Amino acid sequence: MTSQHSKEPAPTPAPLPMHTAKPRLAHVLGALHRPRVLVMLLLGFSSGLPFLLTGNTLGFWLRDAGTSLQAIGFLSWVGVAYSLKFLWAPFMDRLDAPFFGRLGRRRGWMVLCQILIGAALLAMSLTGPGAGLALLGGLALVAAFASASQDIVIDAWRIEAAADSGEDGDMALFSSALQLGYRAALLATDALILVSAQHLGWPISYGLAAAAMAVGLAASLAASEPRRDAGTLAHDAGAAALWTAKGIWQAIAGPFIAFFRTHGVLAFLMLAMISLYRLPDFVMGPMANPFYHDLGIGKDMVGAVRGSVGLAASLLGIAAGGLFALAFGQVRTLIVGAVLQPLAVASFALLALVGADLPLFSAVMAFDSFAMSFAGVALVAYMSGLTSLGYTATQYALLTSTYAWVGKILKGFSGATVEALAQSHGLMNAYALFFVGAGAIGLPALGLCLILVRRPKPAGEPQP
Repeated sequence: MTSQHSKEPAPTPAPLPMHTAKPRLAHVLGALHRPRVLVMLLLGFSSGLPFLLTGNTLGFWLRDAGTSLQAIGFLSWVGVAYSLKFLWAPFMDRLDAPFFGRLGRRRGWMVLCQILIGAALLAMSLTGPGAGLALLGGLALVAAFASASQDIVIDAWRIEAAADSGEDGDMALFSSALQLGYRAALLATDALILVSAQHLGWPISYGLAAAAMAVGLAASLAASEPRRDAGTLAHDAGAAALWTAKGIWQAIAGPFIAFFRTHGVLAFLMLAMISLYRLPDFVMGPMANPFYHDLGIGKDMVGAVRGSVGLAASLLGIAAGGLFALAFGQVRTLIVGAVLQPLAVASFALLALVGADLPLFSAVMAFDSFAMSFAGVALVAYMSGLTSLGYTATQYALLTSTYAWVGKILKGFSGATVEALAQSHGLMNAYALFFVGAGAIGLPALGLCLILVRRPKPAGEPQP
């Protein structure tokens, strides 16, 4: 879940510190009334809203329209836009948004991206699969590109606002608020929209989702622009030279060089772990909703289960992830997430073999929601602690692109894999084999987490 200069720094900016004190429960509850925490919650909703509408939920719409699993899998490649955002993140770090620059760099880009997302979703609602997969896929790509760009700047605002506050625990607090808002958006676009589609139709449902982008727009307008640190101001002073060959090279390479200087050769180990960590979730993603359709579970039932036990399990997973990280450290929390995720994905195989059993479906959904929420909090907090001020947007975009790139590519073949297995094993057995395999590919990430927790930690890196 998702982000974001030019001159090579000399010296390298210090890594952004993680929180150093455990916030009291009263402090956490009181923080819900702080304006920036509320803004972070709403921006998290805005960040999560487009994600499934251009991915898994779109797959349900396409399956309803009779689209093949292979086409649904390949169409999920529009999500690769999220994995390429590090290419344009340096420009969003150094340049103001066109038309909206007077709002501030972070706020201006957020407003522009949110308008583009709303327009693309509205266009999708007006066209639909009937106008052809090429047109619908093109509009989904526009929405995904604008959504990835929004993630870049929201993540930058989150990290800079936490540093700006100067209060211990704000990084964890803002990360939790982001995840909570993000998960609320996933509930709306993964559960409530199914109920809406059942009774109002997919076009109206997507139109309502487009209107819901107003939540993020209001949050962006209400947000305060983070203060610029000295390093960021120095980078801005060279913005006029950005469009030279040297300037472009410095904009793209500078933050990455700073990252590898900070973490040394261990940066490769961290990036490898991050790139493999969410593979089970990514690979099985495009097939989840078509699986429910083919299993015979109605949209109303899927939406009801996701909105009840799924929601409760997601909230519990977010809370458990944050508390576990406070008590045992980020890397150990990653290890637990690396165990839970493969088990959660593989558990769908049992549902494929048993059939549309409501208690089993609810249990599998609850386990999956808990595991993915727990792992999401762990990974976001860990990656946030690896960035350097002055390069926040680009370095975080590098990390989020790294964690998504491999999975985004592999998931495009998910539909073709299920259809190929179905030729010899039958459709439900094919789904079962697919889910077990998708879970198994998460095991290498577990091994890398175990290596990370055992090695010495450089100064400034999140401690286990």
